Amino acid sequence: MLEQRIQQQFFDSADLKYQTAEALSRPIAEACGALVGAITSGGKLMIGGGGAASALALHFAQRLVAGYERERPPLPAMVLGADAEQLILALGHPGDVLFWIEPADGDGRMARAAIAAAHDKDMTVAGLSAGTGAAAAAVAAQLAETDVKVAIPHTRGGRALELQLLVLHCLCDAIDLQLMGEQEP
Repeated sequence: MLEQRIQQQFFDSADLKYQTAEALSRPIAEACGALVGAITSGGKLMIGGGGAASALALHFAQRLVAGYERERPPLPAMVLGADAEQLILALGHPGDVLFWIEPADGDGRMARAAIAAAHDKDMTVAGLSAGTGAAAAAVAAQLAETDVKVAIPHTRGGRALELQLLVLHCLCDAIDLQLMGEQEP
């Protein structure tokens, strides 16, 4: 019984990834474009996350700085903590990008404050959100036309975080491809 339940977790995860691959590929590519645009024009990436997604933010920033699956120079990325709004106001510049990760069970308060601060500094925002509730809608409503939104249409927190991690790995791979070209076998 327990083994079947564990196997079902794998099947459910794989099903969600398969079901969302086509819908998420364009927004992920757009987010990659915003991130690469900032990097190649001398800007930096300021990465934050609410709740459980703060660990994803740290992971993403580390992969950008230390490398993902290939060797390359470090990229200008920093992780934001609980003081995200103040760090953005202190260190953000036009041409920088705020990349915010909001979990399915997040309340969106930190996200809204960080997005407002980024807009005050004429920064682009790329948001990776999950869920379909009022918090996700409030965060999405705050994004400008020039911002990028990657929305995970799933409300189960753990499953949404798994998909958010996959999105981050897709972004790491796409950024490396854009900056360094195809990897030789």
